[in-house]
Amino acid sequence: MRKILIISHLLLLVSISSHGQLKKNEVLKPEFATILESLKVKGAVLIYDVKNNTYYSNDFTWAKTGIIPASTFKIPNSIIALETGVIQNDSVIFKWNGEQRNNKKWEQDLTFKKAFQVSCVPCYQEVARKIGVNRMKTYLKKLDYPGMFFDTITIDNFWLQGESKISQMQQIDFLERLYFSKLPISKRTENTMRNIMIIENTKSYTLSGKTGWGMRADLDNGWFVGYIETNNLAYFFALNVEMKNATMDSFPAIRMNAIKEAFRKLKLIE
Repeated sequence: MRKILIISHLLLLVSISSHGQLKKNEVLKPEFATILESLKVKGAVLIYDVKNNTYYSNDFTWAKTGIIPASTFKIPNSIIALETGVIQNDSVIFKWNGEQRNNKKWEQDLTFKKAFQVSCVPCYQEVARKIGVNRMKTYLKKLDYPGMFFDTITIDNFWLQGESKISQMQQIDFLERLYFSKLPISKRTENTMRNIMIIENTKSYTLSGKTGWGMRADLDNGWFVGYIETNNLAYFFALNVEMKNATMDSFPAIRMNAIKEAFRKLKLIE
């Protein structure tokens, strides 16, 4: 399936190079807003259909607004860790030191893959410190991952607080380049990322991505970014929503339900 997707994407690139920059279409989907309202959150769903070169969203202004990336930054952080050798593979173990952490799932030894999937903040803070300011800046520029601001003091938390910002549009651009092997990274790193990002693998689709939870104007801000592969096609998505007093019992389910309902509206899943 992946070979078909890559060939289709190459044909699209040929079309772009032959006729100049191909403008992406933007289609407003009010039904996405209805989904968010039913879940009692505000925000935007953004889905990109590669085959038809079309974005679908309920709010393109929101989707183009920079917001702190929170734990979605674990995607580039993981890539840089693998490329620099800070992390050797997805089986590397993060040893728990026995200290109490904000999430019980983090209070154990974790493989790199599991640390990504349970979004272990202390694990990735350790990774960022080992990468260091200079290498982090060099690689973010190389990867064309925009909007990150940090120094020696904030190297281990800049994606959680501060002035760093990325938009849903930029998230999808980065994910598309990762998926179609357009980032200047090794095939080994690509394959490792593809493996650790899988969330669901069913007979009809494979869902991959990363969530994030930050603050915006004293509101809980939730991310869910990634891609879904179905019927030999890939669709990229970036969800960003806000709500007051979000809880671990409700917020993760809200993000997943919102994006799946949007997929159903586009008839990508049943």
